[in-house]
Amino acid sequence: MAFTLAEIASRFGGRVVGAPQVLIRQVGTLERAGEGQIAFLANPRYRAQLQATRAAAVILAADAEALTPVPRIVCDNPYAYFARVSQLLNPVAAAAPGVQPGAHVAPGARVDRAARVDAGATVEEGATLAAGCWIGAGSFVGQGAQLGEGCRLYPSVVIYPGCRLGARVVLHSGAVIGADGFGIAREAGRWIKIPQIGRVVIGDDVEIGANTTIDRGAIEDTVIEDGVKLDNQIQIGHNCRVGAHTAMAGCVALAGSAVVGRRCTIGAGSIILGHLSICDDTQVSADTVITRSIRAPGTYTGLFPFDEHGSWARNTALVRHLAELAGRVRRLEQQLRQKDQEHG
Repeated sequence: MAFTLAEIASRFGGRVVGAPQVLIRQVGTLERAGEGQIAFLANPRYRAQLQATRAAAVILAADAEALTPVPRIVCDNPYAYFARVSQLLNPVAAAAPGVQPGAHVAPGARVDRAARVDAGATVEEGATLAAGCWIGAGSFVGQGAQLGEGCRLYPSVVIYPGCRLGARVVLHSGAVIGADGFGIAREAGRWIKIPQIGRVVIGDDVEIGANTTIDRGAIEDTVIEDGVKLDNQIQIGHNCRVGAHTAMAGCVALAGSAVVGRRCTIGAGSIILGHLSICDDTQVSADTVITRSIRAPGTYTGLFPFDEHGSWARNTALVRHLAELAGRVRRLEQQLRQKDQEHG
């Protein structure tokens, strides 16, 4: 599969500078791309690589247009443009329909003729697979679960009973949707399990990374809205709600009943405590612990930066005594005010 720069621009917009008939077969990096490959520049730090690139063409913004003689597409958002070109050159394989030998599909399951179930997969009674679904080897679709058109379950995905997926949802290997939330009540020094009777409801065009887990609701549903992108090894607790087009990097954890708004970005390793609300258009930096609700859009950071160990240990010791130091400062200020009054 190959396209000229002119053909690419006709699909996605942008302005071609240089030879429009340059043929592009694949994407690449500025540093390593060669004949037939297109690279991109989105960060000014890589301008030196742009000047040395051997790529057949590049995607860049107008402020970098004059920095290279290489044929180029000039656009407003080079990174997003690159993503679309990469999708064009690397289309997702379509499912060859049919239930493969070795798959188990219950008699009462409803599997569209245009869906595929691979060997070793299980589709339980009352489950529904719409056209274009692809259930990978070893995956499990529980009783009464519903999968919309074009859903893709890579090998070893588990969908618990009653959960619902919209159209074009992608679940990578090891993802678990609808396991019990952590609902327990304490009585006389022992724990009593609270049945988790809600579901997980996932919107359209959601992608969920490998080994990410989304717990079913305790009573009402856990909800992941349209267009959400979740990285690997994320934990979403019971009764959480994640707003449309929010993205979370790896190892984020949402405790139960947390609500994250739309178009948010949550950095890797961040933790959002339970029953908190994060408003729309919020950015949370990596490794930040959110301990109270956020009601105004912006970027929020709680990171303690790394340092040489000795310096880090000294600074950490000071941080531990900040409350004590603040008290001493207040006492000294009070003493100074008293002396000023005495000598006034």
